Amino acid sequence: MSDLSHSTKREHAVYVEGDNTSSLSNQALNENSPSSTFDKLGLSNPAFWYSGGFIALFVLFALYDGEMLSSIVNTGFSWAVKFFGPYWQLLLLLTFLIGIGLAVGRTGRVILGSIKTPEMDGFRWMAIIFCTLLAGGGVFWAAAEPIAHFVSAPPLYGAQDNPQQAAVNALSQSFMHWGFLAWAIVGSLTSIVVMHLHYDKGLPLKPRILLYPVLGERALKGHTGALIDACCIVAVAAGTIGPIGFLGLQVSYALNVLFEIPDGFTTQLIIIIFAIVLYTLSALSGLNRGMQMLSRYNVILAMVLMAYILIFGPTNFIFNSYIQGVGSMLDNFIPMATYRGDEGWLSWWTVFFWGWFLGYGPMMAIFIARISRGRTIRQLVVTISVIAPLVTCFWFTIVGGSGLAFEIANPGSVSSAFEGFNLPGALLAMTQQLPLPTLVSILFLILTTIFIVTTGDSMTYTISVVISGETEPNAIIRVFWGVMMGVTALILISLGSGGISALQSFIVITAVPVSFILLPSLWNAPQIASKMAKEQGL
Repeated sequence: MSDLSHSTKREHAVYVEGDNTSSLSNQALNENSPSSTFDKLGLSNPAFWYSGGFIALFVLFALYDGEMLSSIVNTGFSWAVKFFGPYWQLLLLLTFLIGIGLAVGRTGRVILGSIKTPEMDGFRWMAIIFCTLLAGGGVFWAAAEPIAHFVSAPPLYGAQDNPQQAAVNALSQSFMHWGFLAWAIVGSLTSIVVMHLHYDKGLPLKPRILLYPVLGERALKGHTGALIDACCIVAVAAGTIGPIGFLGLQVSYALNVLFEIPDGFTTQLIIIIFAIVLYTLSALSGLNRGMQMLSRYNVILAMVLMAYILIFGPTNFIFNSYIQGVGSMLDNFIPMATYRGDEGWLSWWTVFFWGWFLGYGPMMAIFIARISRGRTIRQLVVTISVIAPLVTCFWFTIVGGSGLAFEIANPGSVSSAFEGFNLPGALLAMTQQLPLPTLVSILFLILTTIFIVTTGDSMTYTISVVISGETEPNAIIRVFWGVMMGVTALILISLGSGGISALQSFIVITAVPVSFILLPSLWNAPQIASKMAKEQGL
């Protein structure tokens, strides 16, 4: 593993881009080399106070006047999707296309991370990526989004008389939201930039380095760098707190349906405390222990459930819908990616999802850079931008496609449970129509929990890395951020589901500044890849 506390002490680390050579100042280098307990906890880092203070104010505002907070957040949400939605759509599309271009060209053979062989074997590496990036949304949304588009057809496709075609269109639209573009923005071009600037040039492993080629040393030191980091921490913390809160709400609902356990705050409290303990212990154990173990077992559980549904579920429908759905997505790829016909629909679907994924972008790039040393650009881009999306689409077909098949065979069997946008209701309506329904439902709840736990532990670890400036942050700072995110989720759900809903909408607002931090990677990643290809004699 790399030793950031050593690499950031290099006295003569430089970044060269054409004729522009900038020596890193001692302040920028030493700011990430903690020498006291105060520093080791990250308390001397302004980003800690900016991000932690902002999250604390959000929670206090929610406690003081939840309705006013929701009103302000909803206004900001509407403003964000109206003015930045088109920009985000183009940013995601260009990120994917440029990344594919780098992967298929000679730059695809460039090895990242300054070592010749990967630190982590392929299965473990891919398992961590899948579990961290897909998260719990990949279970409940996999069941709910296809049925949502089936009941209310996406405007690009329109209503269909043929229910089979309506199902394919619903899956195709879901594939667009969770497919190539969503995955590309959270770890392709940005990871290339981060890995080069950190491992080759000795810059700190922080989101601020994404703007170093643009701002120079100003991005690395003082309040400018701290604000860049804080924006990314707030975005990813909000994006993690939201799923933790929804885990409590949705699993509590499912336990009530399955076992008549009271669906109240006490049940939600127990579920979230269990999740906090699990992901904090995993974050404390590090990349090579807890995170790898949880990710590996969760991928195995997902594969077992997929095989079970393929054998005992609507097998032909699943395969046919997947092939046709992917084909339809590819055929309508550019029209769907650039669709602007119904801005109201976009704000609650495409732009909402992509704003969420954008918010994760810089911190995910840090995390992927940390686990991907020794991988080539081709391996990185193809895994994240092609293989992972296609597997995700198949997963959506397994879960959501089965629900559509059951709905077509027995109208209302899934759509009725989904009424009122009941995500766990759609999942349980599907699992209840399979053999051994209770067991399968329980396994899906376990899968969802571990998905969210793996996101929680990876983001706890990554935030701690950014705040402390060390690749192996001390236990106290990891525990602090892990517990803080969980407690925040508990406070918000104690106010009712509206608190978490306000946070969900706020995530999209945080994507506004984060999207500008990601923008320079569109040209910096190709420049870096070309430069590294020459250096490596490719």
